[in-house]
Amino acid sequence: MNIKLKIWRQQNQDSPGHFEEYAMSGIEEHMSFLEVLDLLNEQLFAEGKEPVAFDSDCREGICGQCGVVINGQAHGPIRSTTCQLHMRHLSEDPSFKDGSTITIEPWRSTGFPVLRDLIVDRSALDRIVQAGGYISVNTGGAPEAHSVPVQKEKADAAFEAAACIGCGACVAACPNASAMLFTGAKIAHLGLLPQGQPERLARVVSMLGQHDAEGFGGCTNIGECAAVCPKSVPLEVISRLNRDLGHALWKGQKAH
Repeated sequence: MNIKLKIWRQQNQDSPGHFEEYAMSGIEEHMSFLEVLDLLNEQLFAEGKEPVAFDSDCREGICGQCGVVINGQAHGPIRSTTCQLHMRHLSEDPSFKDGSTITIEPWRSTGFPVLRDLIVDRSALDRIVQAGGYISVNTGGAPEAHSVPVQKEKADAAFEAAACIGCGACVAACPNASAMLFTGAKIAHLGLLPQGQPERLARVVSMLGQHDAEGFGGCTNIGECAAVCPKSVPLEVISRLNRDLGHALWKGQKAH
């Protein structure tokens, strides 16, 4: 197939960005989207031009490094990571024709400053976790941990929340650029387990405070975050976060 790539180019976070278009031919439907970007960069390098900077690592849908917005959708038209998107997924769209233009942008959020082209700085998510996404009490080794009974319903919900890979698609899809699905997941997978109870209320206050300090927007329950999450983290983690926050404020809980 023949395609045109309309890609956001930006030197750094302080310089203005712009779109550039590149025509490509001979693209096969079994190629992954990142392979297409690799092929484009080979062409640009051969022409003596600056390659397009983009993030990737495992390319197996595990690490979440590869996120970009494709035709207005975080990670593209399928619910998966960008590296698992193949050209056949794009060509199956009825509006797609030979020579169609595919628009590629970085995540858009105050909390995700653009480092270069399609690469954004997602260290804000790390700082949210550092604010309280851990258990500091002595929980013992694996045998002791396994000896603590956990209700299956809560264990299943904790595993669902722990599946979050921190890719940032929830932020990119949210009209408010909120990271509440990420924050809720990191709070829920600890708060649902017995080992996470001693710091449960302090954790939600500290992590949500850091979330707001990073410049992420508030949640208005639109649900776009959960709709694009490649690991299917449920929207309910935000409800749990809000319940814990209300309880913490009622108790007069302060941040760490």
